[in-house]
Order: sequence, then structure tokens, then C-alpha cells
Amino acid sequence: MPDLAPVWLSIQLALVTTVILLALATPLAWWLANTRSALKPVIEAVTALPLVLPPTVLGFYLLLMLNPEAPIGAFWVTMTGESLTFSFSGLVVASLVYSLPFAVQPLQGAFEAVGRGAMEAAASLRARPLDAFFTVAVPLSARGFLTAGVLTFAHTIGEFGVILMVGGNIPGRTRVLSIAVFEHVETLRYQEAHILSAGLLIFSFVTLLSVYALNRRYRIRVG
Repeated sequence: MPDLAPVWLSIQLALVTTVILLALATPLAWWLANTRSALKPVIEAVTALPLVLPPTVLGFYLLLMLNPEAPIGAFWVTMTGESLTFSFSGLVVASLVYSLPFAVQPLQGAFEAVGRGAMEAAASLRARPLDAFFTVAVPLSARGFLTAGVLTFAHTIGEFGVILMVGGNIPGRTRVLSIAVFEHVETLRYQEAHILSAGLLIFSFVTLLSVYALNRRYRIRVG
């Protein structure tokens, strides 16, 4: 039976990343869905970069940015006394960057589908912009939030390259599920690798099945 500590650590990392990323991605996606700024294509390209960059490349630059000698890493050491690299906090920062498009793009699509008509109708009823956002845009974008949350969680669970570059393989601190599978294969412990890999495969399938089923059900109910 393989050590299940990496599984629990992966779940913790995915939960923290999903909660923080939904909070950060919501205003960004709303701005992208409604702005006519010339900067929009630039911001969209930056947001989508993790989709096309090799994870090791992204992890390498994050490692340079987060190490204690760099400004961000040094600031973190000053504030907390700990290094961002090779720590759980560093994994969270790396996961926020790596999973960013999986949160922003579903939300942006959902906000664009809401359109200006619903918000203008709320404004005509003297609803403040923030009230209209939470009482009109958010409920109408429920499918986008659901998809963004599930995809972000599932994508974070399966991270490997970025995690290995930024966090390494420290038991109890940075050894997540994907790293544990890699280590089992390297040491020829295929049975343990198979158990963890099969669990991740089943989890990924059930996650996607749930997303499609819930999206279909929600669409039927509100249609």
C-alpha cells in the first residue's frame, strides 16, 4: 500500500488554490468580458500563457522569481521567515499561475454570455454596479463558476513539472501525488505507482463526468 500523505497534500493544495484563484480570477474575467481596452489581447495572452508554455519552463522562471535572492522571494522571507521555494506556500503561488487560465477562461465566457442587457436592466432599476453583479451576473454565470472551480481543482491535483521545479520532492512538504508517482516509477515500485495513477485516472474521469452532467442538468433547469 503506497503512502497516502501525497494524496492529502495534493487535495490541500488544490483546495487552497481553487478558493484563492476563484477570488482573483472573478474580477479579472469580468474586466476581460466587458472592457474595450486595447490592452485586452495582451492580458488575454498573458493569462493563457500557461496553456502553451512547457511546465518546466514556467517552473524555471517561477523558481528564479521566488528564490530568497529575488525581490519577491526576499520580501516573503522578510515577512514570514520562510522561503517560498521548496515550501507549501511556494507550491500555492506556482499553482495560482499555472492554473490561472482554467479559472479565468470559463468565467470570462460565462460573463460574456450574460451580456449587457441584463446589467442595463438592473441599472434601470437603480441597482448599484456591485449589487447588479452579485444579484444578476453571478447567478446567471453559475455554470461558469462551477466549471472554473472543478477544472482548477482537477488541474492542480495533476500538476507535475511546475511543482517539481518550485517545490522539489520533500516528504510531507512538497511531495504531491504526481511527484510520488514519478518517484515510485524511478525506483521501480510499479505497484505503488499503479495504485496512485489508477486513483488519479478515476478521479479525473469522475470529475469531468460530473462537470458535463451538472452543466447539462443546470442548463435544462434554467432553460
